[in-house]
Amino acid sequence: MDEKQKSDFVDLAHRLADAAKAETLSYFRGGALATQSKGEVGFDPVTAADRAAERIMREMIEAERPDDGILGEEFGPKESASGLTWVLDPIDGTRGYISGTPTWGTLIALHDGSQPVVGLIDQPYIGERFTGAGELATFSGPHGSSGLQVSATTQISNAVIFTTFPEIGSATEQAAFHALASECRLTRYGMDCYAYALLAMGQIDLVIEAGLHAYDIQAPIAVIEAAGGIVTTWGGGAADQGGRVIAAATPQLHEAALEVLARHV
Repeated sequence: MDEKQKSDFVDLAHRLADAAKAETLSYFRGGALATQSKGEVGFDPVTAADRAAERIMREMIEAERPDDGILGEEFGPKESASGLTWVLDPIDGTRGYISGTPTWGTLIALHDGSQPVVGLIDQPYIGERFTGAGELATFSGPHGSSGLQVSATTQISNAVIFTTFPEIGSATEQAAFHALASECRLTRYGMDCYAYALLAMGQIDLVIEAGLHAYDIQAPIAVIEAAGGIVTTWGGGAADQGGRVIAAATPQLHEAALEVLARHV
């Protein structure tokens, strides 16, 4: 991908996020919100806002990049004829969204067949946006814009670690997470995709998740890697298809965390 192509793809990602933002904010904290559960077990909510936001992004991609594939959370996949696929999660953190918390986000990534090459994490209500594409790692928000750079933390004992739910994954995965968290300086929960954004910003050091889908992680991968961090599976492999995922600020911290997880899974 040359610089002109990258710039064009980043521009489209921003316009997709702007369009999704108009849809998601039109429903947010607006009283009764029609909610259905996608899961056969437990509560896995989806709203009219999820579907409306993904639909408008798909329409824009179809109009401007008709040969590109689309993989989204809410509708069926479209096969790519160009080798490029847009990966969309219109509302990452739907549980937070329907509860009125402001840290849900829209995830947009472009995958080139081997890895995510563009990623965008948008926080519509807060007005913050995190972008990663190769060496491009930028942040914009109410107080201005800046670059993104992960922290320099190398030791688990100094790390701040996040996961979305205390009951992460299976009993085995929970035990592994809590074993690692017990060695960290501070453990926090929640935030969904915003935790990955905070890692790219250098505010926190580790994010550990399990049971992720491709659309949950591809945008965070591009943003965090552009900011200098590392995202892999718990086994150290490519994480772009989801599953058990670890995001770390530094190679040393990543290696140390993998060693702890490996003792418990």
